This record gives sequence, C-alpha cells and structure tokens, in this order.
Amino acid sequence: MLTRLSIRNVVLIEALDLDFAGGLGVLTGETGAGKSILLDALGLALGVRADSGLVRSGADQASVTASFEFDRLPAAISALLAEAEVDVEPGEPLLIKRRVKADGGSKAFVNDQPVGAALLRELSGHLVELHGQHDDRGLVNPRGHRLLLDRFAGADVAGVEAAWSAWRDARAALEAARNRIVKAAEDRDLLLAHLAELTALEPEVGEEERLAEARAAMQKGEKLTDDLEALRVLWAGSDSALATLRSAARRLDRIAEEHPLLAEALSALDRAVIEASEAEDKLERAAEALAHDPAALDRIETRLFDLRAAARKHQCQVDDLPHRMREMRSSLDAIEGGEAEVHGLETAEQAALAAYRDKAGALSAARREAAGRLDTAVAGELAPLKLDAAQFQTAITTLAEDRWGPSGMDSVEFLISTNPGAPFAPLAKIASGGELSRFILALKVALAEEGGAATVIFDEIDRGVGGAVASAIGERLARLAANNGQGSGQLLAVTHSPQVAARGQQHYVIAKSSEGTVTRTSVHLLDAGGRQEEIARMLSGAEVTAEARAQADRLLEGV
Repeated sequence: MLTRLSIRNVVLIEALDLDFAGGLGVLTGETGAGKSILLDALGLALGVRADSGLVRSGADQASVTASFEFDRLPAAISALLAEAEVDVEPGEPLLIKRRVKADGGSKAFVNDQPVGAALLRELSGHLVELHGQHDDRGLVNPRGHRLLLDRFAGADVAGVEAAWSAWRDARAALEAARNRIVKAAEDRDLLLAHLAELTALEPEVGEEERLAEARAAMQKGEKLTDDLEALRVLWAGSDSALATLRSAARRLDRIAEEHPLLAEALSALDRAVIEASEAEDKLERAAEALAHDPAALDRIETRLFDLRAAARKHQCQVDDLPHRMREMRSSLDAIEGGEAEVHGLETAEQAALAAYRDKAGALSAARREAAGRLDTAVAGELAPLKLDAAQFQTAITTLAEDRWGPSGMDSVEFLISTNPGAPFAPLAKIASGGELSRFILALKVALAEEGGAATVIFDEIDRGVGGAVASAIGERLARLAANNGQGSGQLLAVTHSPQVAARGQQHYVIAKSSEGTVTRTSVHLLDAGGRQEEIARMLSGAEVTAEARAQADRLLEGV
C-alpha cells in the first residue's frame, strides 16, 4: 500500500511529505484548495504524461516520490521489475520517483534505478486504482471484466490456459506436417530428377580430392616427359653410364688384390654402383607415377567437371553431394509416409481440442453461475446508493472459434440500465459521473475486490448526493477498505461529504494560503479535535457553529 508521498514544487505545493496508513483515509478541504493537484502529483509518479506546467512557478524542476510497502511483493509487480532488471530486496519498500524539468524533460526511477515512464504505467495498475468523475480505466474498461468475474468465481483459468497451450502446440505440429507434405509434393518431380542424376553420378566423400591429386600428377608428367625420357636413355642400355660403372667394377675386381689402393678404389666404385642403381630405381618409379596417359587424364577431368557442376547446381560442396542425396530420399519418403504422420497428428489435435472444449466449457459454466451471484450482490448495493431504478447485468457472450484463447471461449462485460425498460449498455456510456462512481463502488463492494490494486482512490464519489446516500457511501467505503487485501487494504477518498469524512480512520485536510503574491497548498493529518472542527465546517459552511460541532460529534460517534 501507499505509505508515503513526497512532493516538491508541483504547482502550488512547494514541499509536502504525507504519511499514509491502511484502512480508509479521507481528504477534505474547501473547493479550489488543491485536491486535484495532490492527485495529479500522484499520477505523475505513476507514469502519466509529464507536463512542464506542473512545475511550480520559479522552480527548475518538480519531483514526486511515492513509497509502497508490502508484506510480500505481489507476483505481477515482481515479474515487471524482473523484466526491467530492477532489483528490490525482500522487505524493502518500493520507491517510485519522477522528476519533471521546467523545460519539459522528465526522468523516472524505481528504487533509485533509472527506468522508462512506460514501466511506471505498467506498475500503476497493480499499485493504485483511481475512480473519479471521468474514470476510463479499471472497472469501466471491459478488458478487465473477465478477470474480475473469474476471480469472483474462483474459476480454474490455469487449467484452461494449459489446455489451450496444448491444443495450440498440437495444431501447430499438424500444420507444419501438412506444409512439409505440400511442399515436398510440389517438388516431387524435381526431387526424382535430381536424385536420378546424383544416383547415376554416384559421388563419394573425398573423391574430389583424390581426382584432383591424380590430375595434378598427370599434368606434371606431361610437362616432364622429355626430361624423363632423356634420363631413361642415360641410364638404360649397354652404353649407359650405369652399365659402364658396372663393367669397370668387374674389371677392377679381378686386380684389386694386387695393391691396397686398388681395393679401396673397388670399394668406392661398388658404392657408386649401389647409389646409381638406387637412383635408377627411383627414376623408373617416378616415371611410372608421372606416366602421362591422355585418355586417363581426360576421364579424370570429365569426372571432376561433372562432380563440381552437380555441386554448383545443388549449392553445396562436392563432398556434401552424398548428404544431399540422403536428404532427397528422406523428402521422398516423407511424401510416401506423410499421410500416416498427418493422420496421427490430426488425432492428437482433435484430442487436444476436445480437452480444451471440456475445460473451457466448465469455465463458462462457472462464469455464468458466478455472474448470477454477482448480479444479485450488486443489485443489493444499488438502492442504498440512490440507484434503485438501475439494474446491473454481467453479460457473457460465447465467442466464435477463431477468437477462442487461453482465457476460454467467452467475452465478459458489465452492463447497466439506469431506468426501468431502458436497454443495457456499457458503464461508461450510460452512467453520469456521479452515477458511475457509485456503480463502481457497488461493484467493488460486491466483488469484495478480488485481487485489486494495493491502494484504491475514489475522487468525489459523493458529488451531488447527501444525507442517507452519503452515509451509505461512507459505510461502504469503510467496508471496502476493511475487505480490500483481506483486512490490510488501503482506500483513500477525496470527499465533500461530512458523512463520508466521518468514516475515515485518517483524515487529511487540504488548504490553500497566500502570502503576498505567493500561494501555497498544504496538507495536514488531523487529530481528533481537528477532525471535529473540519467536519463541522463541512456541515455549516463558512462559519462553524456550536450546532455544527454537535452534529459533527454525533457523526463521529456513530461510526
């Protein structure tokens, strides 16, 4: 709930620090004292458009800080803060600050961490609910009616959401399978043609590298043909250098024993023959490896061209061609076996739809039962609020299948008829400002505010009524403050009615004062004596009489 509001340099408010407590707090003051300024300042902290006109004349900037405290931070608020990467320690108050410069610039902070104003607006729906003469949010907005009814009914919305998610997933899987089959069928002839080409080609992983190496070797052999042939002539035949060395070694062998130097010469010659023989062997093997066969080279080059052309055609590497063949076979197999897969997915989708229908149907039934109870409860609140000629109706409409969703198959809207026989219509279109506020009060009391905002503010809900109706409004505001949040709620009411003001557990008076050309608005928490005097003023007008004070005492004693 809202525990503190600090305002600096907002219009007529120079500096103001207000502490709030739970229960019903009332704010009173003479017309024009500045009650709207207080609400505008709070709205600024909650993300409304920053208007430089709110900056007090002569000041560089205006600022508003609102402090909220919770026994446990609501899950919705925690989720928003986590998404925005704003840290809040357990038990730590939530501090929301907004600054507006006189030149129009603004900054927003949550617990001193800079954030966008959009986050403040998202948080505001969970922090403060404001109902006034021109309310266009909260209970007036049909988008929230279904959620309120579901909370009132205690309905199993989570089960419907899970069933919807399961149906959506099953439907997506079915559509994906159908799309795959349609696409594969469209490509069947092309797939068959491509697969036939690749099957005839029979590509192998690593084949391109092997062929390229063989081709390069043959091309080298072609360049070295003349040199290799000349070397072969030098080493081959009876007149070759190697034959001459061998002949010399045989002749020297016959006389080597005649002198040591001849033996040494024979050893050297033997080594030369061995080395020359090895060279001859390597030359022969090199010639074989580099043998140039024009027909073989042509076959290798043709194969390489075919493989690389196929790779370009299928936009892949040559080594990926076998994988492409397997993909094509899988696509063709999918066409053949796709009907069976689709049939299974159709069965699963129908089962998921049936489960969703069951859950959503049960939710619809719970809503209709709860709608009857809610209509009866609201009807019981209308007469005391001087709305006895009006009727309230919770309209539940079954949606077309294409509009079903995780919240079920229904739309929910709260409707009213202000006169007997008049048609039912949305709240905002039928009720006047005062009627609208009283309708909202009746509805909130009937709902016992199922999971509403931490702080609820009613702005002049009692305008245009008095006497017994004002007393009824005050009694219901007090009851709602006690029920909101299971006994720890907070409700603030800006009021001109002494009957409503007497119900407040805290009473704040808003006053405007002038010193020369400077005008200031101030707000004070009243003690018991101050409350009596303020309520007496509200009863009597400009001059507070003894009779008015006595009447104020009676009002305060009667609550």
